[in-house]
Amino acid sequence: MRQSLSRQRVHRKAKFSVGQIVRHRIYPFRGVIFDVDPVFSNTEEWYQSIPVDRRPSKDQPFYHLLAQNAQGGPYEAYVSEQDLLPDAENGPISHPMIDVMFERLAGDRYVLRSNRQQ
Repeated sequence: MRQSLSRQRVHRKAKFSVGQIVRHRIYPFRGVIFDVDPVFSNTEEWYQSIPVDRRPSKDQPFYHLLAQNAQGGPYEAYVSEQDLLPDAENGPISHPMIDVMFERLAGDRYVLRSNRQQ
């Protein structure tokens, strides 16, 4: 039996993973991923607030980031996979929740604290 297209989309493998350092491909901010939604899982109001010409498809992974920008931040961001690029070469992220969620920076990614393993 053939799976429906919508079911196949839900099972798409995420390109990025928890602990990875990324940057937004359009806007000047970067962050570390602390959670992944296999498809869009925010409010419709939030989605509609994105300009139409930049609004991403809902049927892709979305990432929760501990983020910083040139002004420092810190804040949390919710970003579609299509709008992220790897960014470990630019160093660690400065965010007060990093020490709460992660043990340390190991190479190009942060290691989750053992009590936060999924």
